[in-house]
Amino acid sequence: MKRFISLLGYFSLLVCLSYANNTSAQPHVESGLDMDSVEISLLTCRPRQNVYSLYGHTAIRVQDRQNQLDIAVNYGMFSFEKPFFILRFVFGLTDYSMDIEDFEAFRIYYATRGAGVRQQTLNLTKDEKKAIIDAIIKNYEPQNRVYRYNYFYDNCTTRARDILLDNINGTIRYRTRNKNSESYREMIHAYNEHQRWARFGNDLLLGIKADFPTSHEQQQFLPDNLRKDFDNAVIIDKDGGKRPLVSDSTWVVLPGIQPEWSGFPLSPTSCAIIFFVVVTAFSIYERCRMKMLWGIDVLLMSLTGACGIILFAMVFSQHPTVSLNLQILLLNPCSLIFLYPTVRCLRRNVIHVWLKAWAVLIVLFLLGGFFQHYAEGMIIVASSLLIRYILKFDQIVRTRQ
Repeated sequence: MKRFISLLGYFSLLVCLSYANNTSAQPHVESGLDMDSVEISLLTCRPRQNVYSLYGHTAIRVQDRQNQLDIAVNYGMFSFEKPFFILRFVFGLTDYSMDIEDFEAFRIYYATRGAGVRQQTLNLTKDEKKAIIDAIIKNYEPQNRVYRYNYFYDNCTTRARDILLDNINGTIRYRTRNKNSESYREMIHAYNEHQRWARFGNDLLLGIKADFPTSHEQQQFLPDNLRKDFDNAVIIDKDGGKRPLVSDSTWVVLPGIQPEWSGFPLSPTSCAIIFFVVVTAFSIYERCRMKMLWGIDVLLMSLTGACGIILFAMVFSQHPTVSLNLQILLLNPCSLIFLYPTVRCLRRNVIHVWLKAWAVLIVLFLLGGFFQHYAEGMIIVASSLLIRYILKFDQIVRTRQ
């Protein structure tokens, strides 16, 4: 019953707003919807511990006090139950949708999860409010609700920003927060500092383009960056007049205590160090005993080759920041292609050409670290593999002498 009442309220609001939009006579517009009773606000939700909410969330609040209606416009609706959701997300083929929900339900959702919600009431004229509401109505039409999600370039925050700023009659000028040198990777690192494996996964897939400097507008993909910009923005009207973009800022949900992150106990660096010790120890043992533990090479080439297939697949992703990734020099899919001939050569104490090529690629990978930020521990992994194959080359040469 409560859900029915909420939906009835949304329907009433849309009918009311549509009536105001389609009526040409000003007295009728005013009787349909009094813009003096309407407030439009930006809602910024603080980050939570879930991987998909580490960076926060943005929505729009529309209040009509005269009609006692209060809604949240949400551009972050998705479903894990859709077929191949994770695979589609990785390849940039995820569709998100815009939805309208009761603000009280929206508020309770975040309050029960300990995430604060900051509201910034916008300093808008009647015409601007009407233009924004008209845009929301058009965007809510079934054929317009769904959009192709892209985390850095087209997400729930940039959608909310665009529908607000595109309908303001003036120029927006930001007075502070000059961080033009920050990259996408640096910005998300500030949020996943305590989720080391989530950061590792991001850094493994993100390529060199994620380390390029970003513009002020590009940095607004993060909800809190947009919130800070709105707090320090002014609208330059066409007649040269100035007014602050935000008239009031307050917490509609106070930040609560969130549960501490309880992930895998070992960090990526710890695992990389263990990997280094084990691989180097076996390599030294081989070198001293003049034995050929080719099974270790089967395991190493299989693991790195499998990871390389994932990185190679990213070349075809619609995410621009994953297409050029220097980590593919180390995690190379060719290791799977040359696995059998390489192992066959090792069993005969012969160095296959792929091992020589891979050693060169690993050196190039290490040099590439000056240009791209690699996933945590990958330099250690590369060093252990390089040491192994230098020792193995030396071992084979000595055996054949």
